[in-house]
Parts: sequence; structure tokens; C-alpha cells
Amino acid sequence: MALNPYTGLPAERFWRKVVTNVPPFAVNPHPKDTFVIGPTDKVATGGSCFAQRVAEAVRGAGFNYYLTEPPTPGMSAEEANARQFGTFSARYGNLYYTRQFVQLFDRAYGRFEPELKAWLRDDGRYVDPFRPTVEPAGFASEAEVVAARDAHLAEVRRLFETLDVFVLTLGLTEGWRWRADGAALPLAPGVAGGTFDPELYECVNAGAGEVLGDLNGFLDRLWSVNPKARVIFTVSPVPMIATYMDRHVMESNSYSKSVLRVAAGEVVGRGDPRAVYFPAYDIVTSNVNAGRYYNEDQRTINDAGVRHVMRLFLATFARDRVSPAPTHAPVDLAAEFEGNAGVICDEEEIERSVA
Repeated sequence: MALNPYTGLPAERFWRKVVTNVPPFAVNPHPKDTFVIGPTDKVATGGSCFAQRVAEAVRGAGFNYYLTEPPTPGMSAEEANARQFGTFSARYGNLYYTRQFVQLFDRAYGRFEPELKAWLRDDGRYVDPFRPTVEPAGFASEAEVVAARDAHLAEVRRLFETLDVFVLTLGLTEGWRWRADGAALPLAPGVAGGTFDPELYECVNAGAGEVLGDLNGFLDRLWSVNPKARVIFTVSPVPMIATYMDRHVMESNSYSKSVLRVAAGEVVGRGDPRAVYFPAYDIVTSNVNAGRYYNEDQRTINDAGVRHVMRLFLATFARDRVSPAPTHAPVDLAAEFEGNAGVICDEEEIERSVA
């Protein structure tokens, strides 16, 4: 007879057994009883800036990384990177605020046609408000913006209907919306195009209930066109770069990540085996790491952190390709402080715009 409910529980349930006596770089909180990603499964990514590190690691680990908007033949690597070909599985740019996921689907399938069409930049060029940095040179007219968007959304539809696994990284709860119809934007107007007018735009900060509704809504929409799609939710460990709330950015960041983590846990709690949570956020931000997975800016994630995350990702979803956990710290400690060259983060336009 058990002496109490904790008698006989596996070691992973006890901090002392799986954290206190384990080297930080070998801590292994990966989820159990998840699906396996096969070598031919089309793996797509989307979300915040950290999703790009996930995409890089997915490609590097030999997964079949899926692109419906790849670079055109002959395009240089520099141009492809600048125009965000291959940054995500389609050229939707950063998806920070969860309402963007839902509206991306609805715009792609003609369920939602935003009133807002284009933003004019100071140089006289136009940009797409829903992906304002994907064309650095901008567009000559609003009509060009709309035509390019229509072609892009066709590829988004193809992505949703044909992907096998979608890794979605949740980034922020703060976001901006067009007041007239609630169209969700990745950046505030005036940062990378457009003009800020508080009569036309509003800042919102979603609570856990709204985020959960968005995630459930997106899953239901995705599964309506692709019932076999599997989704891996993660929360970005990258702190927000700025807050519009009247408080310290650290407080806003704590609120934002807490809400996203709660909602991610709730959405997979519905019990559907096609949706799981992977603890990238938990691995990187845990106090047991003493901040060693952040670069000197205390914001961007270094390669050591990404390697730890991806070891556990493989152990979870591709057990035939996993390598043993290290028994000592990586020799190349300098790698822990390497920058994130090539990662495109729309959010950084905020700092550039006020410099």
C-alpha cells in the first residue's frame, strides 16, 4: 500500500532527482508519448523570431523542411535572406500576436478581407502592413502590394493543406490592430511604414483566455483543411524588445510569456494527440542555466541554448536520430556568446525607428 500519493512516482516528477543532480546542459524535460516526425514528413515553421532558430535547427538536423515560397532559381543567398525567402515556410514574416495566426488563415481562405490595404513609407514606396519587411525595396503602388499578397496567400493555402507538422512559436501578447475591423498587425504603424493615428489603430495586450481562443480557433481551422496535420507549440524564450504598456519592460515580458505558456498548456490539454507542447521556453529560461543560454544582451539566444533545445527536440520527435546527452559542458564556450546573424526580427524595427 502506498504511504502517500507521491510514493513510487517516476524520478522525473522530483526536482532533486532530475534537476539538482543533473548538469544544466543535460537537463531533459522533453514531453512523453508524442508523435514521431518521419524523414519524409513536411515540417513547417511560423511565429516569432525564435521560430527562425528552430527552422535553422530543423534543417540542420536533417528534417524535411517545407517551403511553399522558396527562393527563385538564381537568386543570391543575400537577396533571399533580405526578402525572407526561406525564413519561414511561407513569406508571412513574423507572427507575434496569436490573432495573426487566425487571421492569416481567414485571409488566405477569403473569410476575412481587411479594410487596410497598404502602408506608404517615407520614401514613397508601399509595404504590406501584414508583412511590412518582406520586400525591403517596397512596392511602387498599392495595387502591387495587393497582387503580391494574393500570390502569397495562395501559397499559404497550399502550405496549410499539405504540411505534415507545423512548429508554431508563440512570441508576444502585445499587438496592434486596425480599429475598424480588428485586423492584427506585426508592427505598430510608423515603425516600418504607415503613420500612427490613435483614432485608427489601437494597442492590445491579450489575456490567457483570448490567446487560448486564438490557438483553439487556429487548430480547428487548420484541421478543417488538413485533418492529419500535427502541431508543435513552443513559446519563445526571447524577451520582448519594447512594451507599450505603462510599466517596466521586464514586467510586461513576464506577463506576456506567462500568458503564452499558460495558453499553450491549456490548448494541448484538450487531449488531441495531434497537438503537443515542446518546452523550449522552459529549457532556455530555467534558473538552473543561470542565464548561460543568452548572449550578452540578455535577450537573444546563443548557439549553446539552441543545441540543447534541439537535442531534446530530436529525443522527443525523432528518437532514431538523437545523440546522447553530453556528460560535460561544450568545449567551445565562446559559442555561447555568438550572435544571431541572419535572424530577421521585425520587432527590432521598433528600436531602429526611435534611434
